[in-house]
Amino acid sequence: MKDSIQIGELFGIPIRLHFTFLIVIPLFTLIIAYQIEYSVSFLETVFGLPGPVDTSLITAGQMPYILGMIVTLSLFAGVLIHELAHSVVAISKGLEVKSITLLILGGVSQIDEGKSPEPDVELPMAIAGPLASLVIGIVTGIVALFSYYFISQPAVAGILFYVFGYLSVLNILLFLFNLIPAFPMDGGRVLRAFLAKRMPIHQATSIAADIGRGFAIVFGFIGLLLFNPILIIIAVFVYLGAGQEATMIKYSHLLEGVTVANAMSSPVTYISPASSVDAVVQAMYNTKHLGFPVIENGALIGVVTLHDINTISAIDREAMIVRDVMTKDPVTLPPEAPLTDALKLMSTMNIGRVPVVRDGQVEGIVTRTDILRFLELKELK
Repeated sequence: MKDSIQIGELFGIPIRLHFTFLIVIPLFTLIIAYQIEYSVSFLETVFGLPGPVDTSLITAGQMPYILGMIVTLSLFAGVLIHELAHSVVAISKGLEVKSITLLILGGVSQIDEGKSPEPDVELPMAIAGPLASLVIGIVTGIVALFSYYFISQPAVAGILFYVFGYLSVLNILLFLFNLIPAFPMDGGRVLRAFLAKRMPIHQATSIAADIGRGFAIVFGFIGLLLFNPILIIIAVFVYLGAGQEATMIKYSHLLEGVTVANAMSSPVTYISPASSVDAVVQAMYNTKHLGFPVIENGALIGVVTLHDINTISAIDREAMIVRDVMTKDPVTLPPEAPLTDALKLMSTMNIGRVPVVRDGQVEGIVTRTDILRFLELKELK
Protein backbone atom coordinates (compact mmCIF):
# COMPACT_ATOMS: atom_id res chain seq x y z
CA MET A 1 0.00 0.00 0.00
CA LYS A 2 1.27 3.45 -0.95
CA ASP A 3 1.99 6.14 1.64
CA SER A 4 3.00 3.55 4.25
CA ILE A 5 6.23 2.34 5.80
CA GLN A 6 7.20 -1.14 6.95
CA ILE A 7 7.93 -1.35 10.68
CA GLY A 8 8.50 -5.08 11.05
CA GLU A 9 7.39 -8.58 10.16
CA LEU A 10 5.30 -11.22 11.96
CA PHE A 11 4.76 -14.80 10.75
CA GLY A 12 6.51 -13.76 7.55
CA ILE A 13 3.94 -10.97 6.97
CA PRO A 14 5.25 -7.40 6.52
CA ILE A 15 3.62 -4.99 9.00
CA ARG A 16 3.18 -1.46 7.67
CA LEU A 17 2.03 1.88 9.07
CA HIS A 18 0.00 4.23 6.88
CA PHE A 19 0.71 7.94 7.34
CA THR A 20 -2.84 8.42 8.68
CA PHE A 21 -1.85 6.29 11.67
CA LEU A 22 0.47 9.10 12.77
CA ILE A 23 -2.57 11.41 12.87
CA VAL A 24 -4.80 9.10 14.87
CA ILE A 25 -2.36 8.50 17.76
CA PRO A 26 -2.33 12.09 19.10
CA LEU A 27 -6.00 12.56 18.16
CA PHE A 28 -7.20 9.51 20.10
CA THR A 29 -4.84 10.35 22.96
CA LEU A 30 -6.37 13.83 23.34
CA ILE A 31 -9.94 12.52 23.08
CA ILE A 32 -9.36 9.84 25.73
CA ALA A 33 -7.56 12.29 28.04
CA TYR A 34 -10.29 14.91 27.68
CA GLN A 35 -13.05 12.41 28.52
CA ILE A 36 -11.20 10.47 31.21
CA GLU A 37 -13.53 11.24 34.13
CA TYR A 38 -16.61 10.44 32.08
CA SER A 39 -14.93 7.22 30.88
CA VAL A 40 -14.26 6.09 34.44
CA SER A 41 -17.94 6.57 35.35
CA PHE A 42 -19.00 4.76 32.21
CA LEU A 43 -16.72 1.78 32.97
CA GLU A 44 -18.00 1.61 36.56
CA THR A 45 -21.52 1.26 35.16
CA VAL A 46 -20.61 -1.23 32.43
CA PHE A 47 -18.76 -3.52 34.85
CA GLY A 48 -21.39 -3.09 37.57
CA LEU A 49 -18.88 -2.18 40.28
CA PRO A 50 -20.20 -1.96 43.84
CA GLY A 51 -18.21 1.22 44.56
CA PRO A 52 -16.32 4.02 42.80
CA VAL A 53 -12.85 3.61 41.29
CA ASP A 54 -10.01 5.53 42.93
CA THR A 55 -9.11 8.24 40.38
CA SER A 56 -6.38 9.98 42.38
CA LEU A 57 -3.65 8.77 40.01
CA ILE A 58 -5.82 8.56 36.89
CA THR A 59 -6.51 12.30 36.85
CA ALA A 60 -3.23 13.53 38.36
CA GLY A 61 -1.05 15.91 36.33
CA GLN A 62 -0.22 14.58 32.85
CA MET A 63 -1.49 11.09 33.65
CA PRO A 64 -4.67 11.45 31.51
CA TYR A 65 -2.48 11.99 28.43
CA ILE A 66 -0.14 9.12 29.36
CA LEU A 67 -3.10 6.80 29.84
CA GLY A 68 -4.62 8.07 26.60
CA MET A 69 -1.45 7.16 24.76
CA ILE A 70 -1.30 3.71 26.43
CA VAL A 71 -4.93 2.94 25.57
CA THR A 72 -4.50 4.16 21.97
CA LEU A 73 -1.37 2.09 21.30
CA SER A 74 -2.89 -0.94 23.02
CA LEU A 75 -6.05 -0.60 20.94
CA PHE A 76 -4.04 -0.69 17.73
CA ALA A 77 -2.06 -3.65 19.05
CA GLY A 78 -5.46 -5.34 19.33
CA VAL A 79 -6.29 -4.28 15.77
CA LEU A 80 -3.00 -5.82 14.64
CA ILE A 81 -3.88 -9.09 16.39
CA HIS A 82 -7.31 -8.92 14.71
CA GLU A 83 -5.68 -8.65 11.28
CA LEU A 84 -3.08 -11.29 12.10
CA ALA A 85 -5.90 -13.70 12.92
CA HIS A 86 -7.33 -13.16 9.43
CA SER A 87 -3.91 -13.57 7.88
CA VAL A 88 -2.82 -16.68 9.78
CA VAL A 89 -6.04 -18.47 8.79
CA ALA A 90 -5.54 -17.29 5.18
CA ILE A 91 -2.00 -18.68 5.12
CA SER A 92 -3.21 -21.99 6.57
CA LYS A 93 -5.70 -22.17 3.66
CA GLY A 94 -2.96 -21.65 1.08
CA LEU A 95 -3.60 -17.96 0.36
CA GLU A 96 -0.87 -15.34 -0.02
CA VAL A 97 -0.75 -12.48 2.50
CA LYS A 98 1.29 -9.60 1.12
CA SER A 99 1.11 -7.27 4.11
CA ILE A 100 -0.89 -5.84 6.99
CA THR A 101 -1.27 -2.05 7.08
CA LEU A 102 -2.48 -0.08 10.10
CA LEU A 103 -4.68 2.86 9.09
CA ILE A 104 -6.64 5.67 10.74
CA LEU A 105 -9.75 3.46 11.00
CA GLY A 106 -8.07 0.16 11.83
CA GLY A 107 -6.14 -2.33 9.75
CA VAL A 108 -6.14 -3.87 6.28
CA SER A 109 -4.74 -7.27 5.31
CA GLN A 110 -3.76 -7.61 1.65
CA ILE A 111 -4.76 -11.21 0.95
CA ASP A 112 -4.56 -12.51 -2.64
CA GLU A 113 -5.40 -9.10 -4.05
CA GLY A 114 -7.99 -9.15 -6.82
CA LYS A 115 -9.27 -12.60 -5.92
CA SER A 116 -12.11 -13.83 -3.77
CA PRO A 117 -11.53 -17.05 -1.82
CA GLU A 118 -13.95 -19.96 -1.91
CA PRO A 119 -16.81 -19.69 0.64
CA ASP A 120 -15.40 -22.54 2.76
CA VAL A 121 -12.13 -20.61 2.97
CA GLU A 122 -13.54 -17.10 3.35
CA LEU A 123 -15.93 -17.96 6.19
CA PRO A 124 -13.31 -19.06 8.79
CA MET A 125 -10.92 -16.36 7.55
CA ALA A 126 -13.53 -13.61 7.98
CA ILE A 127 -14.71 -14.74 11.40
CA ALA A 128 -11.19 -15.20 12.81
CA GLY A 129 -10.58 -11.45 13.21
CA PRO A 130 -13.74 -10.64 15.20
CA LEU A 131 -13.22 -13.73 17.37
CA ALA A 132 -9.68 -12.52 18.16
CA SER A 133 -11.12 -9.14 19.21
CA LEU A 134 -13.71 -10.89 21.39
CA VAL A 135 -11.03 -12.97 23.13
CA ILE A 136 -8.96 -9.83 23.78
CA GLY A 137 -12.06 -8.11 25.15
CA ILE A 138 -12.87 -10.97 27.52
CA VAL A 139 -9.29 -11.39 28.76
CA THR A 140 -8.77 -7.66 29.38
CA GLY A 141 -12.16 -7.50 31.10
CA ILE A 142 -11.14 -10.29 33.47
CA VAL A 143 -7.85 -8.48 34.20
CA ALA A 144 -9.77 -5.25 34.88
CA LEU A 145 -12.06 -6.95 37.40
CA PHE A 146 -9.15 -8.77 39.03
CA SER A 147 -7.34 -5.42 39.45
CA TYR A 148 -10.36 -3.80 41.07
CA TYR A 149 -11.13 -6.61 43.51
CA PHE A 150 -7.71 -8.05 44.37
CA ILE A 151 -5.07 -5.29 44.17
CA SER A 152 -4.74 -3.77 47.63
CA GLN A 153 -3.52 -0.30 46.62
CA PRO A 154 -6.66 1.59 45.46
CA ALA A 155 -4.85 4.13 43.25
CA VAL A 156 -2.90 1.43 41.38
CA ALA A 157 -6.01 -0.73 41.15
CA GLY A 158 -7.86 2.26 39.67
CA ILE A 159 -5.32 2.80 36.89
CA LEU A 160 -5.17 -0.89 35.97
CA PHE A 161 -8.95 -1.20 36.02
CA TYR A 162 -9.28 1.88 33.81
CA VAL A 163 -6.75 0.77 31.16
CA PHE A 164 -7.84 -2.87 30.92
CA GLY A 165 -11.53 -2.04 31.32
CA TYR A 166 -11.33 0.53 28.52
CA LEU A 167 -9.53 -1.95 26.25
CA SER A 168 -12.12 -4.61 27.07
CA VAL A 169 -15.00 -2.35 26.01
CA LEU A 170 -13.21 -1.14 22.86
CA ASN A 171 -12.33 -4.66 21.68
CA ILE A 172 -15.83 -6.00 22.31
CA LEU A 173 -17.23 -3.02 20.38
CA LEU A 174 -14.74 -3.85 17.61
CA PHE A 175 -16.04 -7.43 17.65
CA LEU A 176 -19.68 -6.31 17.41
CA PHE A 177 -19.02 -3.60 14.82
CA ASN A 178 -17.17 -5.99 12.53
CA LEU A 179 -20.06 -8.46 12.61
CA ILE A 180 -22.44 -5.93 11.03
CA PRO A 181 -23.26 -7.48 7.61
CA ALA A 182 -21.93 -4.42 5.79
CA PHE A 183 -19.31 -5.19 3.17
CA PRO A 184 -16.28 -4.70 3.27
CA MET A 185 -16.33 -5.35 7.02
CA ASP A 186 -15.91 -8.89 8.31
CA GLY A 187 -19.64 -9.38 8.76
CA GLY A 188 -20.11 -8.52 5.10
CA ARG A 189 -17.53 -11.12 4.14
CA VAL A 190 -19.31 -13.70 6.30
CA LEU A 191 -22.55 -12.79 4.53
CA ARG A 192 -20.86 -13.14 1.13
CA ALA A 193 -19.48 -16.54 2.07
CA PHE A 194 -22.98 -17.76 2.93
CA LEU A 195 -24.47 -16.27 -0.25
CA ALA A 196 -21.66 -17.66 -2.42
CA LYS A 197 -22.73 -21.19 -1.49
CA ARG A 198 -25.99 -20.52 -3.33
CA MET A 199 -24.96 -18.24 -6.21
CA PRO A 200 -21.89 -17.10 -8.22
CA ILE A 201 -19.32 -15.15 -6.22
CA HIS A 202 -19.75 -11.93 -8.21
CA GLN A 203 -23.49 -11.90 -7.50
CA ALA A 204 -22.89 -12.63 -3.80
CA THR A 205 -20.36 -9.77 -3.69
CA SER A 206 -22.79 -7.40 -5.39
CA ILE A 207 -25.53 -8.15 -2.83
CA ALA A 208 -23.14 -7.85 0.13
CA ALA A 209 -21.77 -4.58 -1.30
CA ASP A 210 -25.27 -3.14 -1.76
CA ILE A 211 -26.09 -3.97 1.86
CA GLY A 212 -22.80 -2.37 2.89
CA ARG A 213 -23.65 0.81 0.99
CA GLY A 214 -27.06 0.83 2.67
CA PHE A 215 -25.44 0.67 6.12
CA ALA A 216 -23.01 3.40 5.06
CA ILE A 217 -25.90 5.73 4.16
CA VAL A 218 -27.50 5.05 7.54
CA PHE A 219 -24.18 5.68 9.36
CA GLY A 220 -23.69 8.91 7.43
CA PHE A 221 -27.23 10.14 8.15
CA ILE A 222 -26.89 9.40 11.87
CA GLY A 223 -23.44 11.04 11.88
CA LEU A 224 -24.89 14.22 10.34
CA LEU A 225 -27.77 14.28 12.82
CA LEU A 226 -25.44 13.82 15.79
CA PHE A 227 -22.65 15.99 14.32
CA ASN A 228 -20.37 12.99 14.80
CA PRO A 229 -17.37 13.18 12.41
CA ILE A 230 -16.20 9.65 13.29
CA LEU A 231 -19.48 8.11 12.08
CA ILE A 232 -19.31 10.18 8.90
CA ILE A 233 -15.74 9.01 8.21
CA ILE A 234 -16.80 5.39 8.84
CA ALA A 235 -19.75 5.86 6.47
CA VAL A 236 -17.47 7.13 3.69
CA PHE A 237 -14.99 4.29 4.32
CA VAL A 238 -17.71 1.61 4.18
CA TYR A 239 -19.42 3.11 1.11
CA LEU A 240 -16.23 3.46 -0.93
CA GLY A 241 -14.85 0.11 0.27
CA ALA A 242 -18.04 -1.73 -0.68
CA GLY A 243 -18.04 -0.21 -4.15
CA GLN A 244 -14.35 -0.88 -4.71
CA GLU A 245 -14.62 -4.54 -3.71
CA ALA A 246 -17.73 -5.10 -5.86
CA THR A 247 -16.02 -3.50 -8.88
CA MET A 248 -12.86 -5.57 -8.40
CA ILE A 249 -14.77 -8.87 -8.19
CA LYS A 250 -16.96 -7.84 -11.13
CA TYR A 251 -13.85 -7.19 -13.24
CA SER A 252 -12.28 -10.46 -12.13
CA HIS A 253 -15.46 -12.27 -13.25
CA LEU A 254 -15.61 -10.49 -16.60
CA LEU A 255 -11.91 -11.14 -17.23
CA GLU A 256 -11.99 -14.80 -16.20
CA GLY A 257 -10.22 -16.85 -18.87
CA VAL A 258 -9.25 -13.73 -20.86
CA THR A 259 -5.62 -13.38 -21.92
CA VAL A 260 -3.52 -10.31 -22.65
CA ALA A 261 -3.63 -11.19 -26.36
CA ASN A 262 -7.42 -10.70 -26.36
CA ALA A 263 -7.17 -7.03 -25.36
CA MET A 264 -3.74 -5.79 -26.52
CA SER A 265 -3.22 -3.25 -29.29
CA SER A 266 -1.28 -4.57 -32.26
CA PRO A 267 0.72 -3.73 -34.35
CA VAL A 268 2.65 -1.42 -32.07
CA THR A 269 3.96 2.05 -32.79
CA TYR A 270 7.46 2.06 -31.39
CA ILE A 271 10.22 4.63 -30.93
CA SER A 272 13.96 4.50 -31.56
CA PRO A 273 16.20 5.32 -28.58
CA ALA A 274 17.97 7.86 -30.81
CA SER A 275 14.77 9.82 -31.52
CA SER A 276 14.54 13.33 -30.12
CA VAL A 277 12.23 13.99 -27.20
CA ASP A 278 10.41 16.60 -29.28
CA ALA A 279 9.73 13.94 -31.92
CA VAL A 280 8.15 11.71 -29.26
CA VAL A 281 5.93 14.56 -28.05
CA GLN A 282 4.79 15.10 -31.64
CA ALA A 283 4.10 11.37 -32.04
CA MET A 284 2.00 11.42 -28.88
CA TYR A 285 0.04 14.36 -30.25
CA ASN A 286 -0.54 12.66 -33.61
CA THR A 287 -1.48 9.21 -32.30
CA LYS A 288 -3.19 10.27 -29.01
CA HIS A 289 -1.01 7.65 -27.25
CA LEU A 290 0.83 8.66 -24.08
CA GLY A 291 3.55 6.02 -24.18
CA PHE A 292 5.55 3.92 -26.63
CA PRO A 293 7.90 0.92 -26.47
CA VAL A 294 11.52 1.78 -27.26
CA ILE A 295 13.08 -0.79 -29.59
CA GLU A 296 16.70 -1.09 -30.70
CA ASN A 297 17.92 -3.79 -33.14
CA GLY A 298 14.57 -5.53 -32.81
CA ALA A 299 14.76 -5.81 -29.01
CA LEU A 300 12.71 -3.97 -26.38
CA ILE A 301 15.02 -1.82 -24.25
CA GLY A 302 12.57 0.54 -22.56
CA VAL A 303 9.30 2.46 -22.55
CA VAL A 304 8.94 6.22 -22.94
CA THR A 305 5.83 7.93 -21.54
CA LEU A 306 4.50 11.44 -21.16
CA HIS A 307 5.32 11.17 -17.46
CA ASP A 308 8.98 10.48 -18.31
CA ILE A 309 9.08 13.55 -20.55
CA ASN A 310 7.37 15.77 -17.98
CA THR A 311 10.16 15.07 -15.50
CA ILE A 312 12.53 17.22 -17.56
CA SER A 313 12.33 20.92 -18.35
CA ALA A 314 11.25 22.24 -21.75
CA ILE A 315 14.77 23.62 -22.31
CA ASP A 316 16.42 20.25 -21.67
CA ARG A 317 14.07 18.49 -24.09
CA GLU A 318 15.74 20.13 -27.04
CA ALA A 319 19.12 18.57 -26.20
CA MET A 320 17.93 15.13 -25.06
CA ILE A 321 16.99 11.94 -26.88
CA VAL A 322 14.65 9.12 -25.89
CA ARG A 323 17.48 7.01 -24.43
CA ASP A 324 18.06 9.77 -21.84
CA VAL A 325 14.50 9.82 -20.48
CA MET A 326 13.01 6.38 -21.11
CA THR A 327 12.18 3.86 -18.38
CA LYS A 328 14.65 1.00 -18.79
CA ASP A 329 13.94 -2.70 -18.32
CA PRO A 330 10.15 -2.32 -18.34
CA VAL A 331 7.91 -5.04 -16.97
CA THR A 332 6.42 -7.20 -19.72
CA LEU A 333 3.90 -10.00 -20.11
CA PRO A 334 3.55 -12.82 -22.65
CA PRO A 335 0.42 -12.87 -24.86
CA GLU A 336 -0.99 -15.91 -23.02
CA ALA A 337 -0.82 -14.24 -19.57
CA PRO A 338 -4.18 -13.58 -17.86
CA LEU A 339 -5.43 -10.06 -18.49
CA THR A 340 -5.99 -9.76 -14.73
CA ASP A 341 -2.19 -9.96 -14.34
CA ALA A 342 -1.84 -6.83 -16.50
CA LEU A 343 -4.49 -5.04 -14.46
CA LYS A 344 -2.76 -6.00 -11.22
CA LEU A 345 0.65 -4.84 -12.48
CA MET A 346 -0.76 -1.49 -13.55
CA SER A 347 -2.40 -1.03 -10.16
CA THR A 348 0.52 -2.09 -7.95
CA MET A 349 3.26 -0.42 -10.02
CA ASN A 350 1.21 2.66 -11.00
CA ILE A 351 1.90 2.27 -14.71
CA GLY A 352 -0.44 2.81 -17.62
CA ARG A 353 0.77 0.21 -20.12
CA VAL A 354 2.55 -3.13 -20.35
CA PRO A 355 4.40 -4.32 -23.49
CA VAL A 356 3.43 -7.81 -24.65
CA VAL A 357 6.54 -9.82 -25.55
CA ARG A 358 7.08 -13.33 -26.88
CA ASP A 359 10.58 -14.74 -27.48
CA GLY A 360 12.08 -11.26 -27.21
CA GLN A 361 9.77 -9.77 -29.85
CA VAL A 362 7.15 -7.14 -29.06
CA GLU A 363 3.79 -8.42 -30.30
CA GLY A 364 1.61 -5.71 -28.81
CA ILE A 365 0.95 -3.41 -25.89
CA VAL A 366 -1.90 -3.43 -23.40
CA THR A 367 -3.00 -0.22 -21.69
CA ARG A 368 -5.58 0.72 -19.07
CA THR A 369 -7.72 2.08 -21.90
CA ASP A 370 -7.51 -1.26 -23.73
CA ILE A 371 -8.70 -3.11 -20.63
CA LEU A 372 -11.55 -0.66 -19.95
CA ARG A 373 -12.65 -0.85 -23.60
CA PHE A 374 -12.57 -4.65 -23.44
CA LEU A 375 -14.64 -4.64 -20.22
CA GLU A 376 -17.22 -2.30 -21.77
CA LEU A 377 -17.62 -4.67 -24.72
CA LYS A 378 -17.94 -7.68 -22.39
CA GLU A 379 -20.67 -5.92 -20.37
CA LEU A 380 -22.64 -5.13 -23.54
CA LYS A 381 -22.72 -8.79 -24.60
